[in-house]
Amino acid sequence: MTTSSPYSRSDIERVVRSVLEQQLSGKPAASSQGRNPLVVNISARHVHLSEEHVEILFGKGATLEPMKWLYQDGYFAAKQTVMVVGPRKRMLPDVRVLGPCRPSQVELAFTDSISLGIDTPIRISGDHHDTPGCVLVGPAGVVELKSGVIRAMRHVHMGPADLEQYGVKNGDLMHLRIVSPGCTTVLEDLAVRFDPKVKLEVHLDTDEGNAVNLPAATSVELITPHACGCQTH
Repeated sequence: MTTSSPYSRSDIERVVRSVLEQQLSGKPAASSQGRNPLVVNISARHVHLSEEHVEILFGKGATLEPMKWLYQDGYFAAKQTVMVVGPRKRMLPDVRVLGPCRPSQVELAFTDSISLGIDTPIRISGDHHDTPGCVLVGPAGVVELKSGVIRAMRHVHMGPADLEQYGVKNGDLMHLRIVSPGCTTVLEDLAVRFDPKVKLEVHLDTDEGNAVNLPAATSVELITPHACGCQTH
């Protein structure tokens, strides 16, 4: 029995070229269809810092220095790192600081949380209500955070055109289907985060990215649940 494919030969060739380019260049997995390219990135553990805390940790007058620019315009991985210390002096050294400055927050994967001995809740970035704290150690000082340690909820950044394309609004939950060798997976409860200036991008943590073998993914697609799985891109 034969079945027809919804993809043309040229579609398949584009996917193959995209995967080969990703493997050679280290770029994130991206879909080959849709008005805006769908990019899926792994967001490793990192720290956000306020300007006040940057000066405490790295010295008076210190500013964050870009080491690598991220996919979203204006955002970067800084040269600076800090040590994150949890209960009973468990610690993670050299945790990267991301810029630009914003209210201080620590974003960890589940395995990071276990290593630190912190029961870390899953939250949207910036939601620090009833979250645990930790101690940050830099070369010039120490900051004790009373709260702000989270496991970032998996999410997709969308601009106005993306909301229209997928028929969703800020705060909606979507699904993400990842096709990769031996572990094709659908991740549910992917939160939509709207900003008029962002590019379409999904963020997964390291545990999630490893579980779905994201580096080897051959395709990714967003699924709108209220369309009963029929509306994919």
